[in-house]
Amino acid sequence: MRTVYLLFLIMLISGFGYSQITDSVKVGDEAINFSLPYATKDSIVLNEITLSDFIGKRNIVLAFYPADWSGGCTKEMCTLRDNFAALNELNAEIFGISGDYIYSHHEWAKHHNLAFKLLSDHNHAVAQKYKSYNLSSGYNKRTIYIIAKNGKIVYIDPKYNVTDPASFMKIKTVLSNLP
Repeated sequence: MRTVYLLFLIMLISGFGYSQITDSVKVGDEAINFSLPYATKDSIVLNEITLSDFIGKRNIVLAFYPADWSGGCTKEMCTLRDNFAALNELNAEIFGISGDYIYSHHEWAKHHNLAFKLLSDHNHAVAQKYKSYNLSSGYNKRTIYIIAKNGKIVYIDPKYNVTDPASFMKIKTVLSNLP
């Protein structure tokens, strides 16, 4: 019994079997690459888009949101839509990401005239990598990441607030300070 206890203690101290719960994506980290199918208001694209294809070309806004057709998510995406030209002038590529299927994305984008890509992360693998998935609800968290052209994460808003204009203004401020 003493041997089993000692082995357990050694494994605990060495970290064996320990999943790093504290491991998270931070400002300054390289963006985690991914590939996902997407839809726009004009089309459904089954060929996956890859994040690294945009690194070096534009700044990137990853807007994780829970679900198409919900009130808060509609407000969030419509705010991005209404400011699309201004964000484009700041050299920003916008990707909305939820667990919805691309067919829902396409209809929702058409309905709200969304001018940017909605990526389908149906199994939430990307949201989990970006710590933007709520296991208890089964939906993405409302999280914003800004990735500079060099591929580094420069801003994270883990609790983006759709009812507070200051949340959106932070996005514009960060983007306006990027080269």
